[in-house]
Amino acid sequence: MTNGSARQAGWEFTDDRGSTSSGPDAPPRVVAYVRAGAALWEYGVRPVAVYGSGHDSGADADPAKLGGLDPRQVAYLGGGADVAPDALRELRPDVVVDVTYDGKAPYALAESVAEAAGVPVVALGVGGDASLRTILGHFADLATAFGAEAGAAGGELALAEEELRALAVGEGTARVVALSPGGPEQVHLARPDTWPELRHLADLGVRMADPGRGPGVNWRTVDWDQALAAVGGAGVVLADTRANAAPLSALADVPAWQRLSLTAQVLPWNPELPPAPGAYATFLRAVADALRAQARASR
Repeated sequence: MTNGSARQAGWEFTDDRGSTSSGPDAPPRVVAYVRAGAALWEYGVRPVAVYGSGHDSGADADPAKLGGLDPRQVAYLGGGADVAPDALRELRPDVVVDVTYDGKAPYALAESVAEAAGVPVVALGVGGDASLRTILGHFADLATAFGAEAGAAGGELALAEEELRALAVGEGTARVVALSPGGPEQVHLARPDTWPELRHLADLGVRMADPGRGPGVNWRTVDWDQALAAVGGAGVVLADTRANAAPLSALADVPAWQRLSLTAQVLPWNPELPPAPGAYATFLRAVADALRAQARASR
């Protein structure tokens, strides 16, 4: 059970692995995986640096993952595998904040690196077995433990949920498919039940397209003709916009993509949205707008 408490002179938090960390100063100096750092940024907690995943080596962070985080104010350390203990130690962080998909290990930075630098790690679960509400609640708890006021954007998210729920029951009858282009030869179709935010869309009444049977837990990887057969006719396409996905411009000569997207609303999608209510409220409103536009186009 994740929990946190803000004290006048310090902080303490138990993460989703059951590991408890604490420090004498709140807010602490934080180094974070970029997704976690962007979530904390929404709450007013300013990381001193962020790092990426194995997909994110290079001098700059993936813009799709930054959320509202200002890269001019936060150092970028490259992919987590590129972060050395000495570089981490030089930043004098009080804590590293990462995510975990298996409830055991941090996702993007090896815990041994943080241990060698003498820095505790807080890892919050974002795996497919957790509900979106649980994930958001745990990040809110962490922000509160760090001294932030964590309840400001909850009303905004509730309004976005209400808007989307009403639309899905009424005119929003189009199916929605989420995918990550692998290039002209293949595409990864998301399995909605394994993605907390896609499952949340379904819970709100959105009709999510099922990619069908096949290997792969989170994605079904197929060629574009197979994708068209599986999810063709979807009215809204959520297209992965992260740097590790092929850009849509690379699909201009793929007939199946042309047919899939010809009459659909194509919406940029970041599968690693910051786990904070403002970011998800924006996402839900964008889906609602796409469903509304598709309903008008189909009349």
